[in-house]
Amino acid sequence: MSLFRPDIAALDGYIPGEQPQETGWVKLNTNENPYPASPRVVSAIQQAAEGRLNVYPDPLSKGFCKAAAELFNLDPDWILPANGSDENLTILIRSFADKNDLIAYPYPSYILYETLAEIQGTRYARLRLNPNWSWNVRLNWPLIEQAKLLFVPNPNSPSGNHWDHEVIQSLVPPQGILVHDEAYGDFVDEPHRMELLHTELGKQIVVTRTLSKSYSLAGIRFGFSIAHPDLTAGMRKVKDSYNCDMLALAAAEAAIRDQDWMLSNRDKILATRTHLFDELAKLGFNPIPSQTNFVWTTHPTMPHAEIYQELKNRKILVRYMKFPNGVAPSDENSEGLLDGLRITVGTDVEIAKLLEALREIVG
Repeated sequence: MSLFRPDIAALDGYIPGEQPQETGWVKLNTNENPYPASPRVVSAIQQAAEGRLNVYPDPLSKGFCKAAAELFNLDPDWILPANGSDENLTILIRSFADKNDLIAYPYPSYILYETLAEIQGTRYARLRLNPNWSWNVRLNWPLIEQAKLLFVPNPNSPSGNHWDHEVIQSLVPPQGILVHDEAYGDFVDEPHRMELLHTELGKQIVVTRTLSKSYSLAGIRFGFSIAHPDLTAGMRKVKDSYNCDMLALAAAEAAIRDQDWMLSNRDKILATRTHLFDELAKLGFNPIPSQTNFVWTTHPTMPHAEIYQELKNRKILVRYMKFPNGVAPSDENSEGLLDGLRITVGTDVEIAKLLEALREIVG
């Protein structure tokens, strides 16, 4: 007899990307920023560590909220910091979804949405994307219409494509919340600044952001949501009492105030992304144009799992991903399986090692 709730006992759980602890790996599998955090961040952590670690941190994270509000030209009461943007997603489900409600998300996409719905015991639905990663809003509308929460990662993962504001506004559930997950928002060619929140449907939209990617703070675990103050006030009720620790708060505020550092690293990543895309195409891969810090690619003949393993044998990690029913079934693919490789944009040196290995593997 299991003492767990039945839905937890049956849960597979989300599996993060591999994190080898020994040195010597070229790690291109979890979309971390290959460049270090701002020196201001290091200084802020040192100062915080020398301070009052014996007391609790600010439960409202007022310093960070002020800094983020200034960046996005909003009032601080629009901002809700969290222990990584994944906690923002958890807070949203806690706040809005009962067991009889429906949570929806595009598929293929970030599978954690589904896991969080299962943990909460709510219903969930996969909204299948077109083969070119676009939306068929008419086909999916019966489920969108029922959704209490619709999670839309934009840019999407694993594809890296970006949907424009007109598409996003067409997806807002009539009686629910659209969560615009902008984990990779800073890597879009023309980053936006919360325009969706100022539309007619803005009070039904929550934007989530992370400092793990563009700000090089994956090891800190810090994210935040941006929403109308009425929504933010309600979500604040269900967060953990002190959900962001003192060191993370100091690091996050310093990082977001050093835009020049972030943007400089971003520009290097975008240049390397273009090079990676072009070279993959020359090697016979079919990469998707990306608006993120990674590239999704398939190969027309060689099995993707085999390419992944050959790279791993050379101590190069990429992410092999597979999505059952990710495309319409065919005679050759009765399960509609979509699989491929998601490759993080590393430094130029790391990408050169990857490409050299791929030339050996695929010829």
